[in-house]
Amino acid sequence: MRNLIALLCYKQTSFLCYSEFMKKWVYVILVLVFCALFLKACVHQDFPNSVPPEIRGKSDVESVVFPPPQKTVSINGVDYLQSQAPIGKFGGELRASTIGEGPKTFNPFNSKDNISSLMSDVMYDGLLSTDAETGEPIPKLAKSFTVNGSDYIVNLRRGVKWSDGKEITADDVVFTWQNIIFDGFGNTSTRDSLVIDGKLPTVQKIDKYTVKFTTPQPFAPFIRMLSTPIAPKHVFEPAVKKGKDYFYTFLSTNDDPKTFVTSGAFRLKEYVPAQRVVFERNPDYYIINKNNEKLPYLDRLIYFIVGDLNNEVLKFEGGELDVIGLQGANVARFKEREPYSDYKIYNLGPNTGTMFLTMNLNDRRNKDGKFYVDPMKQRWFRDVNFRLACDYAIDRKNMVLNIANGLGEPLFTAESLNSIYLNEKLQPYPRNLEKAKEYLKKSGFFWDKKGHLRDKLNNHVEFDLYTNAGNTEREAIGVMVKQDLEDLGMKVNFKPVEFNTLVNRLMNTLDWDMVIMGLTGSPLEPNGGKNVWMSDGTLHMFNQRLDGDKTSRRLDWEKQIDEVYVKGALATSFAERKKYYDEYQRIAYEQKPFIYIYSPIVITAIRTKFKNIFPSGLTGITYNLEEIYVDEREKSEK
Repeated sequence: MRNLIALLCYKQTSFLCYSEFMKKWVYVILVLVFCALFLKACVHQDFPNSVPPEIRGKSDVESVVFPPPQKTVSINGVDYLQSQAPIGKFGGELRASTIGEGPKTFNPFNSKDNISSLMSDVMYDGLLSTDAETGEPIPKLAKSFTVNGSDYIVNLRRGVKWSDGKEITADDVVFTWQNIIFDGFGNTSTRDSLVIDGKLPTVQKIDKYTVKFTTPQPFAPFIRMLSTPIAPKHVFEPAVKKGKDYFYTFLSTNDDPKTFVTSGAFRLKEYVPAQRVVFERNPDYYIINKNNEKLPYLDRLIYFIVGDLNNEVLKFEGGELDVIGLQGANVARFKEREPYSDYKIYNLGPNTGTMFLTMNLNDRRNKDGKFYVDPMKQRWFRDVNFRLACDYAIDRKNMVLNIANGLGEPLFTAESLNSIYLNEKLQPYPRNLEKAKEYLKKSGFFWDKKGHLRDKLNNHVEFDLYTNAGNTEREAIGVMVKQDLEDLGMKVNFKPVEFNTLVNRLMNTLDWDMVIMGLTGSPLEPNGGKNVWMSDGTLHMFNQRLDGDKTSRRLDWEKQIDEVYVKGALATSFAERKKYYDEYQRIAYEQKPFIYIYSPIVITAIRTKFKNIFPSGLTGITYNLEEIYVDEREKSEK
């Protein structure tokens, strides 16, 4: 499933030309960019200025030697999952960070943002997970699973317990899927992604440790959906019985962590708003090491809420953080210092998400009969020639060079550059202002004597451009997009705003013009984007349905995407599926509901004292938290 990110971090052209009113807050970004350009030569050999197609995806992870797959070991009636990684030492903590204001909820089924989802993933396990090396689905809470056409049989581990000591059984699985997900509690993105011809899968208990799922038709994406967290029925059922309004407040950030019943390697100990989230070791976790000792090794996992990217860098440099994702402007400096430091930098390859500019195509009226979007602006945004003009005006190459410091590649497709479903027939193209102007002229736009762009009704083209404040990378992109579009005579009012405010505009009030945003994604399964691309999807942000409006006012190309997306999910062979997903990418490429910007290379630094680090381009660097341990000898030697 894809979540809004403030939700993901990403970068454009000359900083020499920006309007006077932007100068105060752009100064910091300006300094960072010029520092990055000055130091770029330091990392040229390790991190090239661009990623040519022939080496796309190559990174440090290609030299990683992963341990053998985890295996099931039954001891005293408990089906443990045994780690095959080197045996480590118990104790210590890992200090990570999040950007923004922190989690909005600790309920995994209410989560709509990346940070809340991250916290949930720490506390709650799903039936399956993803192999970091191969990308294949692998058992987690499940001991094993089989797929036979439309039937999915899942065998649970016996003796595995919730953090309050109660056993995890088929009743928990059936309750989670039937009474929370299928009944539409919390964030309905998972449920919406599973609808086939108006029907949902079914789930039934076979016995205490066996569950059977059945999809209406063979449905290729379903197996990966089984990574969805499982809820403890005895804790969540009372909240469900109180109704959906109550459920939205259940396990909020104001609730006592002591009341949380979880299944993950760590359990919540403390949450201090705007400061930190502290997790402690689950002493009865079901993953063990080769000595049959219960993992995790770490005593604590701490996420500091750092506010913005600059503050995050300062805290890592000051030793307050142990791991950090580096933006392009900082990589050169960190790489130069690496040989003399206590950290190691990893290149994980292209980001699995996407970053884009999108416009509000909504033409709906609210209950008072007022348009959500100014009808004048709505005419511009719904005009494909206008969108194409904006697309050709954006200088992606300079964004990569100046903001990503060359560590990325321009993006033009709805699938990320490392997706196995990427439509490589959709070719990139350079910025072309003349072509942009041709598209505008086709729709009657013209320029007055002062060079201002006007529509055929003589209205000056002026609009607001938003992104989430504190994400300095997106703020830098916003400055450059503003300048690029103003080169066409448009008047762009760039307004970074607090993330929750931005999400409310996108999803509820629809009070926005353009926005720079990002989405998480999977390089292995496009159906995770169903809630974005289907016209009734909860994240179909450029033409959002509200108040039960599910089918009306769809544009023709939206209907086409609806059709091919459904066919892609129902196809069973990779070749057949790719044909349909190539087609949806082609439509998006031509219609530009999202104007994609670029795909950064994921660069992560982590302290060398941490062992059992097996970086993966699919799952990141700390996905195996239960196996990671601290070797203080490394620190003393440094």
